[in-house]
Amino acid sequence: MSRLEGKVALVSGSGRGIGREIALRLAADGARVVVNDLDDQLADETVAGLRAAGADAVACVGSVTDEDFGERFVTTAVDAFGGIDIVVNNAGYTWDNVIQKTTDEQWYAMLDVHMTAPFRVLRAAAPYLRDAVRQEAAEGREVFRKVVNVSSLAGVGGNAGQAGYGAAKAGITGLTRVLAKEWGRYKVNVNAVAFGLIRTRLTEAAAGAGSIAVGEKEIKVGVNPDVLASLEAGIPLGRAGTPAEAAGAVYLLCLPESDYISAQTVVCSGGYMF
Repeated sequence: MSRLEGKVALVSGSGRGIGREIALRLAADGARVVVNDLDDQLADETVAGLRAAGADAVACVGSVTDEDFGERFVTTAVDAFGGIDIVVNNAGYTWDNVIQKTTDEQWYAMLDVHMTAPFRVLRAAAPYLRDAVRQEAAEGREVFRKVVNVSSLAGVGGNAGQAGYGAAKAGITGLTRVLAKEWGRYKVNVNAVAFGLIRTRLTEAAAGAGSIAVGEKEIKVGVNPDVLASLEAGIPLGRAGTPAEAAGAVYLLCLPESDYISAQTVVCSGGYMF
């Protein structure tokens, strides 16, 4: 039997990149997946790919920063599959600058997407978890559930030019520890994965030309090729990680073998630390 057979997983930001690989990995082991992306075409493509591989999947399209997103995300899972077993708060992006050039808009954008959005998703899930645990206890069953929040080395050790992003990613590890204590009685393991340099569109080699669309804004992303080469040279394993390898770290914390692991931040960086 597949390790995650019958489990219901919510993965934010899963239309592409690391999120998509997380959705694919969990589905490959039997999970039913709620896919999310800003772009309905990307979300639908991921759902189609999962279904083609034999998995059950539905889409919940929209920005994780919308005030009602947490409720919609959770409701989609409960309506489509009857419950929630795994929540992966993955959606996010970078909007970098040194602090004296960082605007209030940039600062709050990073806090909104990396801290407030996961908070709202988990707050929306809380009533369901409480009710489900009460029913399982009455039936004499013990069921463990998983929350994996995505952090970053910038939140663990800091990174120049990322005041908002680093602060938000440090904050999500704090939320992780709080919920591990609050939700232990619900048999929910709450952990985080802090990624180092992973090859995605946010970290591609770019001579200042790369950008992503967030709402009506075009935000520059990418890393100078010389800087990227220098960063990779400092990684003990000799290279940046792949999205599939990043997804593997999340997957480990969703397995039954992690039932006694909680409040931890696992660093997935090929051995590199700031």
